[in-house]
Amino acid sequence: MTRCPTIPGPRDLDGLVAAAWPARSVQDIGGWLLRQADGVTKRANSVLPQSAPQDLDAALARAERFYTDLGLPTVFSLSDNARPEGLDGVLEARGYEVVDPTLGMVADIAGPYGRDGVVVADEPSPEWLDVWWSVDGRYDHQLPVATEILTGVPAGYASLDGVAVGRGVPQGEWLGIYAMAVAPEARRRGLGRRVLRALLGWGREQGCERAYLVVVERNAPARAMYAAEGFTESGGYHYRVKTVTAG
Repeated sequence: MTRCPTIPGPRDLDGLVAAAWPARSVQDIGGWLLRQADGVTKRANSVLPQSAPQDLDAALARAERFYTDLGLPTVFSLSDNARPEGLDGVLEARGYEVVDPTLGMVADIAGPYGRDGVVVADEPSPEWLDVWWSVDGRYDHQLPVATEILTGVPAGYASLDGVAVGRGVPQGEWLGIYAMAVAPEARRRGLGRRVLRALLGWGREQGCERAYLVVVERNAPARAMYAAEGFTESGGYHYRVKTVTAG
């Protein structure tokens, strides 16, 4: 796999991620998108500040009230394109803490790629969901909401031997790689790599030319695997999180 000669800017990454991991509902308050999905994943339950509001203090109060009324912490997803400039510092001063610094990584889809025993389906099977949820499920009994997010846009669901899964989202020239998970007892056998390559091949069949993914900075093994498969860092984001008490 060759390394991607040109890479998208962080704004491209923000838009791709938001589209590939859709919230249940989105409110636009003058350039800030308030996203919610019953608290399932920060990505789908956070403010995406795409442009500067006319009144920053009023927008902050409205965002905090929105999430507090839902019984959720107020979360901002912040890349270098968060607006207004300096928002990260404003949130820090208000007591918001940094959570989950996340890297974007991109690559050309070069191939050729074989399926190598990986099955790619149009819908996630119960077995697929079981594997993913056993690794990524952190939201009590909210798998139905998570499934709604996963299936909110057309995607391919890769599965290998009932112990490794991944999700590919075609987005024009881009293929988003999501929900990569390998059961703990099946790790260090190259199964995640096989799932990734199968998804890249499937994405190429859908007309995609490049792939992207996001990975938390602290996940060194995953970052190493993606780098070995030709992915390079491109942008990223972190969250600012605060639980606001109603009053």
